[in-house]
Amino acid sequence: MLVMGIDPGLSRCGYGVIRQKGRATEAIAAGIIRTDKDDSIPRRLFELQNELDDLMGTYSPNAVAIEQVLFQVNVRTAMGVGQASGVAMVAAVGAGAEVFEYSPTQIKKAVTGWGGADKDQMGKMVQTLLGLPRPLKPVDAADAVAVALCHLAHAPTASRIQAAV
Repeated sequence: MLVMGIDPGLSRCGYGVIRQKGRATEAIAAGIIRTDKDDSIPRRLFELQNELDDLMGTYSPNAVAIEQVLFQVNVRTAMGVGQASGVAMVAAVGAGAEVFEYSPTQIKKAVTGWGGADKDQMGKMVQTLLGLPRPLKPVDAADAVAVALCHLAHAPTASRIQAAV
């Protein structure tokens, strides 16, 4: 199974692609997509969709896991994250992938075993689980890989629930 994780954002959208074969999980790709803050919102969303479409075409994931936006102090940031999340969903469906959403707490629990884990703990666990020589940088890429790892932990149950709905 090939899973793409997305840590949505309008300025910086993290992505991570992992493959699971049997019990082995390997990192395939990770990075961020940046959009120019000086461009209009529609232009930035268009650029994000083009980049995500390219990534979907390159990796052909079976599933795309996206971190849910549950709370943001800054309303403007929350809007951008929500818009980026919608673009990621559209790109995933367009590529024929199933889409799953996970809360930050679900992701932290699946990766570290504790819903209150901080960024450093998450990065170290992503590194450990994938046998990487050092933590992934930038943090948005590591967060996206964590979302993908969360999906692998929840995949059997999530697929049954989605099929029932």
